[in-house]
Amino acid sequence: MNERPEELKKLSAIATDLSFAADLRIKAIEQLGNIRSQEALLTVLDLAANDQLTVKERELALKQAQKIIKSIAE
Repeated sequence: MNERPEELKKLSAIATDLSFAADLRIKAIEQLGNIRSQEALLTVLDLAANDQLTVKERELALKQAQKIIKSIAE
């Protein structure tokens, strides 16, 4: 259980590091959406609110949040 918050931190760091290529940041956001936990939901919502990310990345974060919400509701 301790691995998951660490994984979230690492993926979030990758997603927000503008020195990485956009493709890598996008893959990190997608991976956060695959975790499907409340903590992952909060993480992608933080990414969606990050105005340093591109519009595409922020929209993807919102889509991942929606995906997590649907999976939690099931």
